[in-house]
Amino acid sequence: MNRGYRWATTGDINAYFGLLLDNIAGLVLMVGLLVGGFKMPEEFVLSHMVPGTAIGVLVGDLLYFFMAIQLAKRTGRQDVTAMPLGLDTPSIFGLSIFVVGAAYSSALKSGSTPEQSATIAWHIGICCMIYAGIFKTVCSFGGAWVRKVIPRAGLFGSLTSIALVIISFVPLVDVFREPIVGLVALAIVLTSLVGRVPLPFKIPGTLAALVVGGIIHYIQVIVTGQSLPTLASLAPGAPPTEWMSALGFDWWQQMGPAINYLPVALPFALCTVVGGIDCTESASAAGDDYPTGQILGVEAFATFVAGLCGGVTQTTPYIGHPAYKAMGGRAAYVLGTAITIGAIGLLGGFGYFYMLIPKAAVYPILIFVGLEISAQSFLATPKRHYPALVLACVPALAFLAYLYADQLLGGIGISLSEPALRPELQQAIDGLASHVAENEPMAKQLNTVQAAFQLRPDLASDLQTVQLLKQGFILTSLLWASLLAMAIDRKMMHAALFTAIAGGFTLFGLIHSPMPNNALFLPFGLPGLSEAWILPSGMRSSMWQLACGYFATSGLFLVWGFYLQSTGQDKIELE
Repeated sequence: MNRGYRWATTGDINAYFGLLLDNIAGLVLMVGLLVGGFKMPEEFVLSHMVPGTAIGVLVGDLLYFFMAIQLAKRTGRQDVTAMPLGLDTPSIFGLSIFVVGAAYSSALKSGSTPEQSATIAWHIGICCMIYAGIFKTVCSFGGAWVRKVIPRAGLFGSLTSIALVIISFVPLVDVFREPIVGLVALAIVLTSLVGRVPLPFKIPGTLAALVVGGIIHYIQVIVTGQSLPTLASLAPGAPPTEWMSALGFDWWQQMGPAINYLPVALPFALCTVVGGIDCTESASAAGDDYPTGQILGVEAFATFVAGLCGGVTQTTPYIGHPAYKAMGGRAAYVLGTAITIGAIGLLGGFGYFYMLIPKAAVYPILIFVGLEISAQSFLATPKRHYPALVLACVPALAFLAYLYADQLLGGIGISLSEPALRPELQQAIDGLASHVAENEPMAKQLNTVQAAFQLRPDLASDLQTVQLLKQGFILTSLLWASLLAMAIDRKMMHAALFTAIAGGFTLFGLIHSPMPNNALFLPFGLPGLSEAWILPSGMRSSMWQLACGYFATSGLFLVWGFYLQSTGQDKIELE
């Protein structure tokens, strides 16, 4: 190590708590989404998915720690700050909801037990992590090309749609479930981190929110007579070993089915690549000139290793490097975060955090992350492209609308996919029908009840349209924002290309898939090809119409572009 480099200073304490709590909040969110949202077995998630996910953070932050040491040695500087790495919050939402959670629900519907379904979902999540790691490795050699081809509005548009519509909204529901804790913690986080208003003794805002929120939560528990966690429930157990089964490569058999989830997984991987490039530039502006390829390579390697060890959430460099540098952080804070996250993940300590920390106290950190990502997206995008960023949020709003409609109707037994009624409800109705078949008045009343469970045709049509909008919405957001940004800049040929790509993606289910499980498909049959890969004939007409709509719009942009070129109106004054 560089003897002159003080890699640990008092400033690392604040930086450590900030980075550590960001990662703990991410783990809490991942478990909360899978256990609370999809009813996946809690013990399975804690023992199979959390350790590997923590290993990704451990490996990535350790490598960034040594990179900081090397940079200090190479430059002779004493103030080098390590690049922070942690769990990618958009990916936590994206992979938990659209990959692991969706695969779990699909397996349950196919008749698998909860344990079998969880294993299938875990293996598909691992496969997507492996695919993402490979994809990010390739991108690490061509990061500059990616940034050149896709406009910033497109890259940040899909990120903004996740950050603003989902990351900032979904945790807010939990915050308001326990409003005294949640609102106080939210006020502390936003005031200290967004407003940069200092707290006494320079206490980090995230730590203060967690401590104050936790104290209020347990005071409420005592005052209202609720039961506190018992010593038995907190008794230490053996470190989890179930995650090690991932090293046996049983998940390999799901590499094929996992391809259906790549339209979700790869855009998140692309966003972390772009984010890594931006983080490197941000660090360079702050004085720490890290090689971009190495930063991206470490990010890809950490994601790949996490997947091999059973992790289901990818890692990414954090955009807050200048903030950690301003705190006085050097390299010790990433070393401390690596050791702590690795320890609680591998030794089983995270279960205590999940049990003891109230969600209303930790989720405000995620709301801040969502707001910060959204704000950074606007700052990094030319002002003339702001409408493109807003347009990118529309498909995410469709996802949100469909999500709550599906949950609401599912609560009374109505499914928005086939079959129309939950199997147990349909069985109950069929059983009643067989008993009252000879009783005409009762049969009519039963028919009336059954008809009440059918959606109105206009409502069913609207929900079908919303479903098309929300399927593959991350890619849709990227393409819509990109084509609008190109049109704003009067680069009509580029706008035509992005629109044509959207049409092509529609034909194969990468976006706007009418399939309930968002599966990829072929719009036509081929000799010898399994029917499972072919779009059902009843859906082909609507898909071709939608694709032709994109192709017609692409043709419009081409004609418009030729007109602008011929009249000398194809240039605008850039900001």
